[in-house]
Amino acid sequence: MSFWKDLKKPIFALAPMEDVTDCAFREMFAKYGKPDVLFTEFVSTDGLMHEEGRKKLSVDLQFTKIQRPIVAQIWGADPEKYYQVAQYLAQLGFDGIDINMGCPQSKEIGVGACAALIRNPKLAAQIINATQKGAGKLSVSVKTRIGYSKPEEMEEWIKYVLDTGIEALTLHGRTKKEMSKVPAHWDRIADAVKFRDRGGYKTLVLGNGDVKSREEGLERIAETGVDGVMIGRGAFGNPWIFGQLGGENESVIPEATRGYPESMDPGSKSGMTHPTVEERLRVMLEHTQLFESMYTGVKSFAIMRKHFKAYASGFPGAQELRMKLMETKNYEETKKIVEEYLSNKESV
Repeated sequence: MSFWKDLKKPIFALAPMEDVTDCAFREMFAKYGKPDVLFTEFVSTDGLMHEEGRKKLSVDLQFTKIQRPIVAQIWGADPEKYYQVAQYLAQLGFDGIDINMGCPQSKEIGVGACAALIRNPKLAAQIINATQKGAGKLSVSVKTRIGYSKPEEMEEWIKYVLDTGIEALTLHGRTKKEMSKVPAHWDRIADAVKFRDRGGYKTLVLGNGDVKSREEGLERIAETGVDGVMIGRGAFGNPWIFGQLGGENESVIPEATRGYPESMDPGSKSGMTHPTVEERLRVMLEHTQLFESMYTGVKSFAIMRKHFKAYASGFPGAQELRMKLMETKNYEETKKIVEEYLSNKESV
């Protein structure tokens, strides 16, 4: 039942990000340049174990058919809750479950979850085992960091994780202590691949950290030997980032929308065309309308505004446009501002 084993390499995944990778955001990628795997925002096992909490968090577990394979990412510190939540997620029809063992935020660390588990590997192994039992036939994977305080902790840490037989391991190339303040240590990710191979583990290894384009991801794959790459912040405002031309894995997306926005042009050797400014703003409006239809009264429109910063960048007049977009409160206001910009652009 493992979908991971059916994926063609190299594997590209969209990283789970809190208040970012909601169903509307993922839908844009599924439509305009689908990655091989999509993840939900991370969801608390504690919350899902309470009736009211489950109702509130159900919005974060929405997905559509075209987003498959879709993986639910969860976090917590109690193995028994992982077991029960895994059963629930299997009933919801997810393709896999991913355990967040990398988030460095103080709230999660304070309860012994996420990156705190790097310092408690025995509990981490118990959590993985409990999730595997509850998940039944669903694939179980882990996303973590190369260490808690220093990169040298990596091998000892990931051995505990690999010994559980998880299907895939995504390594963010920084320690918990480093947060995002230093460049990702891709050399340590390469070391993890060698460690996996020496140990005879069958787990797929994906690298994560500072990848801003598909081409850069391919370079990292070639350099390190990872089975794939997970892209996070580099995907903001760029649902075309995973698209490619040619080959068996070609994304089924319109010719005009393949490639990278001008601000993220990886060079002519990419072999891709650029979406026009008009196309970028049209997709931004489509994203906004979908977000509003799904989340009015549930999520703040401020979440959508941070996407505007990424969509509206790298072209003449983008800064002025962004300033206006930051004041919007709904789709209609956003649409009016975009139409005014495009109208003035055409008249110049």
